[in-house]
Amino acid sequence: MTELTRIPAPDGVAPATGYTHVVMGTGRFVAISGQVALDEDGKLVGENDPAAQARQTFENLRRCLAAAGATFDDVIKLTYYVTDMAHIPAVRAARDACISPDRLPASTAVQVAGLVRPEFLMEIEAYAILPE
Repeated sequence: MTELTRIPAPDGVAPATGYTHVVMGTGRFVAISGQVALDEDGKLVGENDPAAQARQTFENLRRCLAAAGATFDDVIKLTYYVTDMAHIPAVRAARDACISPDRLPASTAVQVAGLVRPEFLMEIEAYAILPE
């Protein structure tokens, strides 16, 4: 595993709640495209259910990370695109089931007018760093 440094509260910046302001390390950079709540057969999981969609989306992220030889411990940045900020608690619950609170990545949450298909409530992308 790559040694990552986390700075939750840089000088002059309010402490983060639920994410880390700065995460850095050296190694191989891994970018995971935005994932949505499709199962391995391409079927939607959790129609109109943000918690179910968040769990499936994080499972897809886990599988993509594994394909690169990574785990959630290697993730340095998550970006959440949600169609309603009311879905963020479900996203956080799914994230917390995968990522230890002492290893939180840098994060950005953005509310969008829509995603590639109207039934998707969220899309989440990840960046990770692996050892050389």
